[in-house]
Amino acid sequence: MSSNSEQSELQNGSAEPEPAAAAAPPAVNSDLQLPDGNDTDVQSSDAEKSSEVPPVNAEASSSQEGEVSNELSAAEPQAQSNQDAESDSKLGNAEGNRTFTMRELLNELKNGDSNDNEGREADTPHSQPNSEQQIEQNNAAMELINSVTGLDEEGRSRQRILTFAAKRYATALERNPEDYDALYNWALVLQESADNVSPESGSPSKDALLEEACKKYEEATRLCPTLNDAYYNWAIAISDRAKMRGRTKEAEELWKQATKNYEKAVQLNWNSPQALNNWGLALQELSAIVPAREKQTIVRTAIGKFRAAIQLQFDFHRAIYNLGTVLYGLAEDMSRTGGHMNGKEVSPDELYSQSAIYIAAAHALKPNYSVYTSALKLVRSMLPLPYLKVGYLTAPPVGNPVAPHSDWKRSQFLLNHEGLQQLNRVEQRILSPSLSSKSGDMPVSKPAIRVDVPDIVSVSACADLTLPPGAGLCIDTIHGPVFLVAESWESLDGWLDAIRLVYTIFARGKSDVLAGIITA
Repeated sequence: MSSNSEQSELQNGSAEPEPAAAAAPPAVNSDLQLPDGNDTDVQSSDAEKSSEVPPVNAEASSSQEGEVSNELSAAEPQAQSNQDAESDSKLGNAEGNRTFTMRELLNELKNGDSNDNEGREADTPHSQPNSEQQIEQNNAAMELINSVTGLDEEGRSRQRILTFAAKRYATALERNPEDYDALYNWALVLQESADNVSPESGSPSKDALLEEACKKYEEATRLCPTLNDAYYNWAIAISDRAKMRGRTKEAEELWKQATKNYEKAVQLNWNSPQALNNWGLALQELSAIVPAREKQTIVRTAIGKFRAAIQLQFDFHRAIYNLGTVLYGLAEDMSRTGGHMNGKEVSPDELYSQSAIYIAAAHALKPNYSVYTSALKLVRSMLPLPYLKVGYLTAPPVGNPVAPHSDWKRSQFLLNHEGLQQLNRVEQRILSPSLSSKSGDMPVSKPAIRVDVPDIVSVSACADLTLPPGAGLCIDTIHGPVFLVAESWESLDGWLDAIRLVYTIFARGKSDVLAGIITA
């Protein structure tokens, strides 16, 4: 389905040596999450949220560019994606504790507000006597932070604020070593300081700062096992350490640790598309290191995480794009290895087509991202142009959704920016003569099912005894529900995502962009 030249171009598109999934359009980066308000509200209302988030400054974090599949495009578009992530990133919002987002922390410190530290002392358990061990740990961490110099004047100013914050948390921990909020916030300071490390200075290594941040996250979660934001940012710090180690055994162990922490973060806060997306990215990186026999299992798990992230936030363009890259990589692997495929497995050509759907949708939602634009050029020909998706569904006679199962017929459906359209037998014969009825049969034109995008209310899987056996699909419209049956549950996932994405693009006022992709 796809040309060899296009596939080769995808594989060789990135000059970066970072670990990445098998030949796929460059995934969108994983940064740290910075809390900047109510997590759920911001994520659902803002289509520009990033996949992951760094402690404070996603723009300054160069290592975070690698946590995206970087196979498609060159470093320049990836850097742009990382810069855009700065405004969307957010961190801890766990209810019941007083952790700060780094943005809140910086604003507070700039304003010279010291009231919070006093409040924290009152809220934490009874202070314990200072211990030499605690003081030594504090001094070691302070040494690391004090020796960091910013990349420019803005970075140096930022680092002065971070250093002041670190002193506050050191004092709080000397008074009460079990103040998990202070540990968590200090870990954020260390993680942000790692992004301020100048490669040309005598500053400590980024890895040393991240390692110290990990220790403080570990201690914070030991004291408060429900601190989901700490697990989330701890996973990002571990991921950044793994990226520094290439495709080594040490990196493999770090990626495994990162996936476990993302899993814990999701268990504590299931309604986090960012955590699910980052989890998928970590699995994607891990799949590039593990033995070949383990790779496909990990890749398919990553696909599930990206899909879950999209189901929580339909316009989460980073997760949409990353899903496209991992599907492309899976298609590449299957094409290279060959082998027998049973009837239930999706073919490489179908995987390429699915990959192109997600990349096209990400581009339609965020047309100014150069990384999406570059990836689309490589995969656009894999779409069934001038449509976004073409496939088979079993449908009832028009106007009779409760018809006997014997009256339901398997027929071809087309999806584009305007809606879903069933082809009648005459249209099917014109579109694909090889799929027409036997010679001698006269094609009969009958009314066809059509669902216009503006009429859609919801799209969901359904299990109903009135439907023929199989993977049921319900498209609820302002005119009533439309019931269809997909050929398999895996096929159903593809239809659900495609229809939801087309509707989301319409709801965001970007249908014209999608139309340009598939009809130009």
